[in-house]
Amino acid sequence: MLALGVIGAFLPVMPTTIFLILAVACFSRSSPRLERWLLDSPTYGPSLRAWREQGAVSRKGKAYACAGMAAGYLIFFWSAHPSLPLSIGVGIFFLASAAYVVSRPNPRTRDSDGRTSRD
Repeated sequence: MLALGVIGAFLPVMPTTIFLILAVACFSRSSPRLERWLLDSPTYGPSLRAWREQGAVSRKGKAYACAGMAAGYLIFFWSAHPSLPLSIGVGIFFLASAAYVVSRPNPRTRDSDGRTSRD
């Protein structure tokens, strides 16, 4: 999962965060050192911790995820020339996936007084 996440960081059509979320889950049972390394990462750590602790996705993450799904669907439609039933089925899958991502809460942040608020 970690290798797929690293590959996804460099390929525009492959997701990164979902593979890193799965890698953290696997490392939590097999390698606490690698789990801590991922959670402390300055790049991916905040989003991984927000997902683990709150089930939350940032607004920026939601926007990128939806844009990536839209781009993926357009590339699929343009390059594969699917039949109408297949294009509708894939479109419904992408819409359901986007709806799930958008329905996740925004991460709560702590201010200097220790109070929490939504990002």
